[in-house]
Amino acid sequence: MANAPSAGLVAADPRVLALAAQVTESREQDIPLLLLKLKGILSSASLGSEESKKIKQDIYSYDLTQYCMLVLRQNHFQLHGGWATAAQLAEILSHCCVGLEVKEDPEEFHKKFLPSAIDNLLVLGRRLQARFIRAIKDEEKQDFLRWFQIVTDATCWLVGGHIQLAACVLRNDHFLQLLITDDVETAILMMSVLHNLLKVNSSVLLQVDKETLHSVLDELVYKLSATTNPVIGNAATKLLLVVAKFCKQLVKLLTTRYKGLKGLLSKQWTGKGFDRDLSQLLDLLYLEQSSGKGEMQRQHQAACIIQATWRGFQTRKRLKKLPQAVTTLQRRFRAKREQELQHLKKQKEDEALKLQMQLQRQRAMRLFHERQLALLKIIHASQVDKYMEEMEGKSALTIQRFWRGYRARRNFHQQRQSLKEYKAAVVIQRAACKFLEKRRRRRSLSPWKDPKGLTDEQRLALQQKVDDYIKLHPASQMSEERSKELHMQAQEKLAQFLLRSRLDQRAAQRRETLLVQMLQG
Repeated sequence: MANAPSAGLVAADPRVLALAAQVTESREQDIPLLLLKLKGILSSASLGSEESKKIKQDIYSYDLTQYCMLVLRQNHFQLHGGWATAAQLAEILSHCCVGLEVKEDPEEFHKKFLPSAIDNLLVLGRRLQARFIRAIKDEEKQDFLRWFQIVTDATCWLVGGHIQLAACVLRNDHFLQLLITDDVETAILMMSVLHNLLKVNSSVLLQVDKETLHSVLDELVYKLSATTNPVIGNAATKLLLVVAKFCKQLVKLLTTRYKGLKGLLSKQWTGKGFDRDLSQLLDLLYLEQSSGKGEMQRQHQAACIIQATWRGFQTRKRLKKLPQAVTTLQRRFRAKREQELQHLKKQKEDEALKLQMQLQRQRAMRLFHERQLALLKIIHASQVDKYMEEMEGKSALTIQRFWRGYRARRNFHQQRQSLKEYKAAVVIQRAACKFLEKRRRRRSLSPWKDPKGLTDEQRLALQQKVDDYIKLHPASQMSEERSKELHMQAQEKLAQFLLRSRLDQRAAQRRETLLVQMLQG
């Protein structure tokens, strides 16, 4: 967007400045009605005067033209005034752009802003055309037709001020979709728009690609072959005549691509009230045929009509599938816009919360300092240092207490799953121990039984091995004092082990109790 004029330049128009301030501070639904005030501001100065140029520069500098484009992209059911407001804003936008001399970043204005404005105008025209076709009441149809004409006039006015936009209009898919219609009123208006484009820039058809050129010519020939309305025939004939006069290459294209066109024009449209234009067009076509190879034109007359009809049918068939794609695109756009709005709302809430927390901290600090000043007035001067040390100690203890609590809660939440697993393991182990203890109590002590299966010889051999081992490893002789000393050491270690085991058992019980309390809490 453009920036506001700096303080060193000429002062801006006060009306534009006041309107820009109102738009900035107003709600979104009130902006369209405020932008309608631009019409009065523009009409206050004569067209082409220095005052008018200055006003348009101020409007563009304060981004009011950008606001107009943004409003045109919105849902017009939510606007105050609906489609009438949208049509007036389209007219205002075109008048703001014509005669405007952008000094700062003119490349962005000519290559981005103006094509975007053309696209928005054509999209608005498509919506109005669809509403006009679906309208039932005559009053509604007249209103939509009037608004549609305002938008088409705004488009022609904008192209007349910037002739490079003529090719941009023809390349736009919405223009071809507007031109391809069976409705008489809107078709005439769109052909008048095409006629104005050719008047502004006679070579515009040579600046577009072949597919666009063929689509436009196919639709004009289709209208001549598929309708008997003299108004449509007159408009299409004039357009073809303009095309043939301005460029000889297009005359050759008409004669070679539509070989039955001359017969169609002479048989179907002679005597319908526009014979002068018709005869001029036929003369140009026959002149091109006489200088070229046109002997087989009559043989292909039927084929040309079929081709034009078939192309028109195929184009309409493709256009019928467009609403589904448009619906999908609108749904995704609304979802993305809703996501952006939610993000902005969350960001605003976070900023408000941050500001509120900051204010609360400032208020708490102010109250704290006030209490300190009040206490310092009461306490004797000799006791101030002692009081400050006590307050610092209490503050440090409070901070430490809150920090330990926060750390304990954080560790607890991190270890909660492991604590649950540990508790489950303790429960399982306790149940298993009880089960094994009961099993041991129930089991009776069986008497010793001699091993079975040993013969006398095996028993003698085993006894011989035991005696040999004893001979090889005789027991060491130990004194009675040494035996008593070892016995006392063994008793002490046993007592320490029993005491340690009882302490460990109590600690385990306390830990289990604490874990149960924490999980229940």
